[in-house]
Amino acid sequence: MSAPDTDSLLAAPPEQAPQPEVVDHVAVARLYGEPLFAMPQDLYIPPDALEIFLEAFEGPLDLLLYLIRKQNFNILDIPMAAVTRQYLSYVDEIRSRNLELAAEYLLMAAMLIEIKSRMLLPPKKTAEGEEPEDPRAELVRRLLEYEQMKLAARQLADVPQFGRDFLKAQIYVEQSLQPRFPDVELADIQQAWADILKRAKLVQHHKISREELSVREHMSIVLKKLQGRRFAPFEELFDPAKGAPVLVVTLIALLELAKETLVEIVQAEAFAPIYVRLAFTPN
Repeated sequence: MSAPDTDSLLAAPPEQAPQPEVVDHVAVARLYGEPLFAMPQDLYIPPDALEIFLEAFEGPLDLLLYLIRKQNFNILDIPMAAVTRQYLSYVDEIRSRNLELAAEYLLMAAMLIEIKSRMLLPPKKTAEGEEPEDPRAELVRRLLEYEQMKLAARQLADVPQFGRDFLKAQIYVEQSLQPRFPDVELADIQQAWADILKRAKLVQHHKISREELSVREHMSIVLKKLQGRRFAPFEELFDPAKGAPVLVVTLIALLELAKETLVEIVQAEAFAPIYVRLAFTPN
């Protein structure tokens, strides 16, 4: 036998699988591309598939609230038998696979069974006119609080969030196109003016004028003040109103008179007032 032509094999279309005879129904699923018009009886479900479903609940209260809302039960009048039965069926599916995950759910299952058993017992006697306490009251309170918190969390999640729903717009503006001048406060102006005055004082010029004063003339003035007086206080010989230069020249004139022994400067004791008198020569 001759080998088949390779080009003819590549050009030939692949053989199509025979289509099912049922064509009026819609396929419920496709398996490897083949339509399925009925669910197979020997469908294998991996054990980990149920873990994904149960981990979607955030805890026992979330699962319990889901069962109540799904069956349209009144949360204030929960049918404990039906809810407990459905809850246990979910817990049984994970108890053999993930005991750590099922432990928290088993605690809630024990609470449901306890509530159901308390409802079967006769109510406790209470004071006259008071209704007996409903064993479901605590569970209802926890469910209502959890539902409120879950609704609040959903509303917060719907609020636009930075980085998830929107981003902050950023734009670069050239400085030459939009100059920005600094803000000047009144205190800044005052400080600048104080600095100017300080610099002005450092560079200001002092003009010194020269005044002609005669020491001999002031020596004569001192002698005239001492004539006819036995003693004259030292400070009375100076006239502060005439300025510092005159005071200096007067002091020099007084010292010259004392040097020439024309006057005497005396003091009775230390720190006592100083007096000036004319010096007299012995006959």
